[in-house]
Amino acid sequence: MRVRAFGLSCTLLIGSCYVAFAQSEQSQQLNDKVQQLEQETRELKARIAALEQTQTAPLPQAPQPKVMNTILVEPVPGSPKPAQPSTSASSGEQTILTVAQAESSSQTEQKTEKKPTMDIYGFAQLDMGYDFGQNDPAWFDVMRPTKLPSFPNEFAGRDGVFYSGVRQTRFGVKNTFPTDYGDVKTIFEFELFGVGVDAGQTTFRLRHAWGELGQFGAGQTWSPFMDPDVFPNSLEYWGPNGMVFFRNVQLRWQPINNGNKQLYFALERPGASADLGSIADRVQLQGVRGRFPAPDLSARLRWGGERSHVQIAGIGRYIAWDDVNRTALLDLSGHTWGWGVNASANLAFAKKDVIRLSVTYGHGIENYMNDAPVDVAPIVTGNPRVPIDGRPLPVFGMVAFLDHYWNERWSSTMGYSMLKIDNVPLQTANSFHRGEYGLGNLLFYPAKNVMTGAEFQWGRRDNFADGFSYDDYRIQVSARYNFDFKLGKPGGEK
Repeated sequence: MRVRAFGLSCTLLIGSCYVAFAQSEQSQQLNDKVQQLEQETRELKARIAALEQTQTAPLPQAPQPKVMNTILVEPVPGSPKPAQPSTSASSGEQTILTVAQAESSSQTEQKTEKKPTMDIYGFAQLDMGYDFGQNDPAWFDVMRPTKLPSFPNEFAGRDGVFYSGVRQTRFGVKNTFPTDYGDVKTIFEFELFGVGVDAGQTTFRLRHAWGELGQFGAGQTWSPFMDPDVFPNSLEYWGPNGMVFFRNVQLRWQPINNGNKQLYFALERPGASADLGSIADRVQLQGVRGRFPAPDLSARLRWGGERSHVQIAGIGRYIAWDDVNRTALLDLSGHTWGWGVNASANLAFAKKDVIRLSVTYGHGIENYMNDAPVDVAPIVTGNPRVPIDGRPLPVFGMVAFLDHYWNERWSSTMGYSMLKIDNVPLQTANSFHRGEYGLGNLLFYPAKNVMTGAEFQWGRRDNFADGFSYDDYRIQVSARYNFDFKLGKPGGEK
């Protein structure tokens, strides 16, 4: 019995120890779990605080190396959720913070940033023709009524001349440079058609050297008194004699410059020529010198849509001359005022067809006309001290042309132009009085940037007082190859 009692006692003691040990081990595990949860809670709070601090910090100015940096946080049940965008996973809500947002913003700014652009353009052109009459050899490949004979056989013994050349060939570069004050726009363009002392030669001739920023421009380009869109789609180079056509050095203010909505004011380089007429051999006139004490003032107002427009332009001029040999009894010094008004329009219809019109009238503006002689001529005053004075010659010009497109490959142009001078009695009898100009063509476009065609041209000259007139007729064929290469893309302009 004692042995059995002792065994039972040992068994109970061992069981009690085992239960006590198990309870102690379970309590330790619970304590460890609580400590682990407290540690995780502290780490979670630290990460949330870091996350909130990162959200309030400014975005970086430049993107970091293109690796997406992500902080992933598992929220504890009952804890507040961050305000930034989050994604859901099978294990619960996941909040993601990434610097990709800053990179995206920086890339968007770079895409919208304006960049410089360059447009290289021009064409190579061959002209061949036959002149059934004759004209000034220095102007062999153009139809200018002022260069037709003023008396029989002035330039050749017999009529009929073949001509050819590449003088219309052209090259140009346009650039745009963004600045804090807007885009700087420039154009540099030249051709091979010699004029002045280079008349008749194939040589470089400046057309445009122009720059503008905002409302202001400076350099050489079309005069605001001119409407370049009146020029028809012709093969003949010089163009309608009765239109205003002048590229001039100028300083220009452009308060409105939006396509066919324009308001321009310009100070232009002055210039004029005089005809001494029948008194050119007078000794008293040998000391008279022209002078231009002020710039020409021009203005333009244009209104219209993409293809059609109406334009009204005006110009004022001050022309002076000095007698370097003046005496108390004779002084031929003097001055005069020139002025002009030019009204023009393009009337578009159908798909590409355009009617081009202009009417011009003024006194002493021949320098701005496409084909006109002198601006000033002498008149008798009846004043013994100033017996001769200068008069600005009145001039009238008009243009009417139609550009018609039969289809995508064929087009035709036809029209008429005229210029008339009101002469003064002291001019010579064979002085230019009236010129007429007309043409008709058929042009073919076999491929993109390629044009060829044939054109019939007519010109007529009428003298002032001797009754002489001369008609000239021509046939011209031409081939043109255009090129246009653009560098850069627009950031936001012949």
